[in-house]
Amino acid sequence: MAASEVQVPFDDESNEPPDDANAAVQRQWLSWPQLSSIAAVLEQFLNRAGFEKGPWLTVCFAIGIALWFQLENFWEWGAVLILCSGAAIAATCWGWRHERHPVLRQSAIAILLMIALGLSVVWARSEIVGADAIERPQVTVLTGRILERDEQPARDRVRLVLATRDPASGDALKIRVNVPQSADQADLLEGSVVRLRARLMPPAPPMLPGAYDFSRTAWFAGLAATGSVLGDIAVVEPANETDALASTQRQLASHVRSQLDGSAGAIASALASGDRGSISDADEEAMRDAGLTHLLSISGLHVSAVIAAAYLIAIKLLALWPWLALRARLPLVAAGFAALAGVGYTLLTGAEVPTVRSCVGAILVLAALALGREPLSLRMVAAAALFVLFLWPESLVGPSFQMSFAAVLAIVALHNSAPVQAYLAPREESWFSRSGRRVVMLLVTGMVIEIALMPIVLFHFHRAGVYGAFANVVGIPLTTFFSMPLIGLALFLDIFGLGAPAWWAAGKSLDILIGIAHFTASQPGSVKLMPEMDGGIFALFVSGGIWLALWRGRVRLLGFVPVVLAAMLFLASPVPDLLVSGDGRHVGVAGEGDRLLVLRESRSDYARDNLLELAGMDGEPVPLGKWPDANCSPDFCVLPVTREGRTWQVLMARSNIRIEERALAAACDRSDIVVADRYLPRSCKPKWLKADRRMLDQTGGLAINLTNGTYNSVADAQGDHGWWRGGAGLTRSLMPVE
Repeated sequence: MAASEVQVPFDDESNEPPDDANAAVQRQWLSWPQLSSIAAVLEQFLNRAGFEKGPWLTVCFAIGIALWFQLENFWEWGAVLILCSGAAIAATCWGWRHERHPVLRQSAIAILLMIALGLSVVWARSEIVGADAIERPQVTVLTGRILERDEQPARDRVRLVLATRDPASGDALKIRVNVPQSADQADLLEGSVVRLRARLMPPAPPMLPGAYDFSRTAWFAGLAATGSVLGDIAVVEPANETDALASTQRQLASHVRSQLDGSAGAIASALASGDRGSISDADEEAMRDAGLTHLLSISGLHVSAVIAAAYLIAIKLLALWPWLALRARLPLVAAGFAALAGVGYTLLTGAEVPTVRSCVGAILVLAALALGREPLSLRMVAAAALFVLFLWPESLVGPSFQMSFAAVLAIVALHNSAPVQAYLAPREESWFSRSGRRVVMLLVTGMVIEIALMPIVLFHFHRAGVYGAFANVVGIPLTTFFSMPLIGLALFLDIFGLGAPAWWAAGKSLDILIGIAHFTASQPGSVKLMPEMDGGIFALFVSGGIWLALWRGRVRLLGFVPVVLAAMLFLASPVPDLLVSGDGRHVGVAGEGDRLLVLRESRSDYARDNLLELAGMDGEPVPLGKWPDANCSPDFCVLPVTREGRTWQVLMARSNIRIEERALAAACDRSDIVVADRYLPRSCKPKWLKADRRMLDQTGGLAINLTNGTYNSVADAQGDHGWWRGGAGLTRSLMPVE
């Protein structure tokens, strides 16, 4: 028989060639036995994982949301949806014909569908709530209804959110304006219709690559403009009905501040009502640098304390009623009372995303306790995260969500690990030994939380407290077991006019907390400043951390691979040599000493802080006019910057005065880089980069690295999302200007 006529028998049921037949034609890099072996290993691994697979569905949902933010436009989003849907359908059809590896197939289908669902949810959310910004800055007279009122006495202002209409087009607008405290009126309440004159601005994009993106936050909040009130406000129509919840929150905050003065009263107000407007910048900065700022934001610690206290009080009081104790499951009834207390506290403190997440998680814990199940589990954390992300998918890219869930994941994963459970297991020992083990565990937990949060803090804020774990060892128990119970007791005793002693004790405990924060933040090396962290490096940190938290056994150690790789890449990342703001007015030069050089002495703390943080430097900036190597006139500054043996001539505009074109062209010819907040003529042709108003309107702020001749722009991370009004990201290489 001819070779071409040889027929290889196939298995009728699987319709696949047997191993010996396949061996004759297989390639070493693609063989059915190899693929089958890999699939079998994955199948066994997923079978052993059991319920541990559940939290990964939330992770896949979050990946879909992250893809929508990372990808640039409609076509790329649609391609992901088509790819995921098509692959899920193909896997389903393949499963009808083949019975091999059912768990692997089901997992792949679930992953694909959750990614597609996450992308779809955030896309739909953006289309529903997103609001186009106003075209340009304007001063106008508006009539609108007050939607929200936020008192901020520490900043001497009140913030109002108004529903109004554009005077020119008649389009509905939602705007936010700052009212000086001197112009505040008692009848500026939710529901009032007011007429005012305001200076409005479009929500600002990031000043520099890696800086805070307020335009994105405003887009999902539905804000078309922000600004400040000019002159007096006229109340056209008083509020028919006040917002009872908001009114109660303000009255509670005011009452607390009337009982406690100064910083203690401001923090007590934040703990009782969620109102942080009275906390001074100095106290807030100290709390942040000491790693205690989470105590100011109503989140898991506060909600858990309220729910735990309500649960304990309810179950103790209900146990005193024999009739009920004999006929009902007291843990279930007490859990109901505690859940109501948690929901009430969440609503009273503003129902922010961390508070809602904490409330949902605490209620799940109560349900587990009532049903006799394990209360602290990763599935509970994943369910709470999925709930929050489904309602507010945009919260995924914010520091609040990331820090909140990272801390909870770290705590649950640590306390569910076998070594920690063995260390904390009950045993015959003295009270002193038991207390010592608890203190050690508290310190270890604080250190693990600090390590888990450090990449997030560095990515968003470019600074991290070093001694936060030690400060939290005292700060968390002090707040949980002393300050908050004393504030609650004082509020209860105020009903009878007997709250003064409790307020005094609460004030002293908060004074200790504030003292710890200032002492910790003032220590040498307490704060570590770092430049911008690349999004890819941050993704490596996050993926490694999630892998470490969600798996058990030795396989979780694989999570150290991306974490270590990310740390190495981050430490090797170059510091930007030049930072240029999106309007071209602010320029920072790093690497010319231990202090940042700036083009202008800005009165704006926002501009100065952004330049310092993105450069990873501290101290007071030095104006270029006072730097000996700079040659400055009233209109321009020329600075030679030497990197890797090459000297770059940087020309920076300081004024808007018209310059004779021939002289400007000659100066540009002698320069490698030109930066200006004006439109420069085409005759200005520097050797490498011309960052004038025309370019910056398209790219936004720039971070320039002269060592390798590249730059990052704000536009690189924006794509065609609705909040970005510039152009697409340009090439990262510094190419000669034609």
